[in-house]
Amino acid sequence: MFEVEVLNDAEYDLDEAHLQAAAETVLSSHEVPPESALTIAITDDNAVAALNRQFRGVDAPTDVLSFPMDSLPHYLGDLVIAYPYAKAQAEREGHALADSLTLLVVHGTLHLLGYDHDTPEHRAEMWAEQEAALIALGIPVEIVPALEDGVHDEPQG
Repeated sequence: MFEVEVLNDAEYDLDEAHLQAAAETVLSSHEVPPESALTIAITDDNAVAALNRQFRGVDAPTDVLSFPMDSLPHYLGDLVIAYPYAKAQAEREGHALADSLTLLVVHGTLHLLGYDHDTPEHRAEMWAEQEAALIALGIPVEIVPALEDGVHDEPQG
């Protein structure tokens, strides 16, 4: 089955199995080979800000970045989540941190599969897939509108 590795070197308080399940839910609903793999790196705001600056030209942290890896067979790519940013965002929006992290993994995994929200049509398609995954995971879809205008995206470069 899918290989979803979670790198949490700072040992942030999170349920790694839940994040793996979020990615696997998205992958299972698409025609993705079962030997496919991805990595979810949980890090701090400074590391994500540096990546955001390098790959997107945005000098600020964000919640999640997706790095598709087209050059390696069956390796879909990396998700990088800024835990402190995501935690503050969840607190500000009044959502459970676990639900917000799940949304970020679902959203980022969809980006790894080629989804984007750069046009109204693409956004509608991506949000439909995102909503289906959240429902399958038992996450309230109401958490999405508060986060939909965030600056998370696939790096360009």
